[in-house]
Amino acid sequence: MFDTVVIATDGSDSASRAVDVALDFAGKFGAEVHALYVVDRGDVAASPDELRKELVDALEAAAEEALDDVRERTEGSVETAVRNGRPGTEITNYAEEVDADAVALGTRGRHGDHGFVLGSVAEAVVRRCDRPVLTVRQLDEGEVAPGEA
Repeated sequence: MFDTVVIATDGSDSASRAVDVALDFAGKFGAEVHALYVVDRGDVAASPDELRKELVDALEAAAEEALDDVRERTEGSVETAVRNGRPGTEITNYAEEVDADAVALGTRGRHGDHGFVLGSVAEAVVRRCDRPVLTVRQLDEGEVAPGEA
């Protein structure tokens, strides 16, 4: 039923929990895992011209670190990809390209929660993606996940 799972990560705490949940989910189905990091072109475009090269380098380093983290958390193989663009669009497009059966991501990312229940990237993916989307909420400080108590 679930042969291919895409895990979208940005290296944030919310994404970290989503990675754990998604890897467990994929493992239960023996699914192939794809980890995706999207460099948000809006972050780059909004930066001053003289800082863009440094920002791109930093974002590419962050991408590799986040994808390495996914690889280190599983014993199985992980296909990885870095895309540039609008995260919601790129995640949805990538899921279609690899014919994913499900997409997993955190509800809040690098930019924090700003008081919203669902972050803008997660909301965009839920609204646009024609695949099942697993959103994983970051636990509040001191909160324990079900089954870990």
